[in-house]
Amino acid sequence: MKVLVTGADGFIGKNLVAHLKERPSIQVLRFVRGDTMGDLRQKVSEADFVFHLAGVNRPKEEADFARGNCDLTRALCDALLEAGQTIPIVYTSSVQAEQDNPYGISKRGAESALCELAERVDLPVYIYRLPNVFGKWCRPNYNSAVATFCHNIVNNLPIQVNDPAALLRLVYVDDVIAAFLSHLGEERRGGLYQQVAPVYSTTVGALAEQLYAFKRSREDMVTEPVGTGLVRALYATYISYYSPTQFAYPLVKHEDPRGVFVEMLKTPDCGQFSYLTAHPGVTRGGHYHHTKTEKFLVIKGKARFCFRHIESGATHEYFTSGDFPEVVETIPGWSHDITNIGNDEMVVMLWANEILDRQKPDTVAYKVKE
Repeated sequence: MKVLVTGADGFIGKNLVAHLKERPSIQVLRFVRGDTMGDLRQKVSEADFVFHLAGVNRPKEEADFARGNCDLTRALCDALLEAGQTIPIVYTSSVQAEQDNPYGISKRGAESALCELAERVDLPVYIYRLPNVFGKWCRPNYNSAVATFCHNIVNNLPIQVNDPAALLRLVYVDDVIAAFLSHLGEERRGGLYQQVAPVYSTTVGALAEQLYAFKRSREDMVTEPVGTGLVRALYATYISYYSPTQFAYPLVKHEDPRGVFVEMLKTPDCGQFSYLTAHPGVTRGGHYHHTKTEKFLVIKGKARFCFRHIESGATHEYFTSGDFPEVVETIPGWSHDITNIGNDEMVVMLWANEILDRQKPDTVAYKVKE
C-alpha cells in the first residue's frame, strides 16, 4: 500500500511517517516543501491513500495563507481527478476554520475544495478541525505555546504568560495519529468531519505550573502523576526537548563505612524508591515502624533478614539472594535488619510506601538480636 503524506517534514507529518514506517506493508510517499506540482501529480498517481497535512499558518505575507492552504488543496484535488484516483483523503484543518481571519478563511476554502471533489467523484474525505496539537518534535516559538514553554523551561529561559486564566484546548499528537491511522484498511465510515479524542482543557497558567513541576522533579525527586491523561502526554512532550547532554542528572549519594544509600524517585502518594549497598558482614537497619512499610529486593549478593516483634518478642529469619528475585516486606510493629552474609558487596532495591519526613520519620531504633 502506497500512502502519500503531504507536509511530511512538518510536526504532525514527522510523527505520522514514523508510525507508518512501523508497518512493513506500507510504502510512504512524501510531498514536502520544495517539491513541485509535477512531483505532487506523480505521487498522487501512485498513491492508495492520502494524508494531506501540508499547509501554512505563519506566512510572511497574508496572501500565502490562500496559496499554501486553499490553492495547494485545489491542486491536490486536480491531481486526483487527472489520475482518476478515488482514494481516501484525511485532511488536517483547524478549529480556526470557524473564524473569519485569513488563516481560517484559507482552511475553510481547502475544506470546500475537498467537499466538492468528494461530491463529484464519490471518494472518502475525512476532515479534522484540530485544536492546538502538542507532542514531540513540535517547533517552539512558532505556533504552539506548549512547545515554546517546554523548550524555554528545559533550557532555563523565561516564558511569557500574559493571561494565566486563558483557556487552552489541546490534543496530543499520538492521539491525532491514532485517529488518522484508524482510516487505513477500513471500510468508508460516515461523517465528513471527524474528531480526535480526548481533547484536554487547561489554562495557560496551569500549563506553565505543570511544566515547572516537571523541572523541579529532577531536584526534589518528587515525580508528577505521569502515567495517565494530560500529565502523561505533557511529560512525554516536555522531556522530548532535552538535548542529549541533558538526558542524565545526578543524585545525592549518602555514604558511610557500611555502604551507600541513594534515593532515586519520590511520589506524592505512593512512596519513594531508593537503593542501598552493604559490605560483607555489615548489618543495616535495626529499627521498627508503626505505619511505614517497605519492600526490599536483593539484586546482588546474599542477605539475611531478621525480624523481632516489639510486643511479643517473637523472631524470624529469612534468607534471600540476587540469584532468586524475591521481595521481602517489613511489617509495622516488627523490628528488622538486613545483613550481607556473602563475600561480595550486596546491592538492594528499596521501596517505602511514603516519602521520608525527617520531622516525623516513623523510625524507632530497636535491636533485633539481643
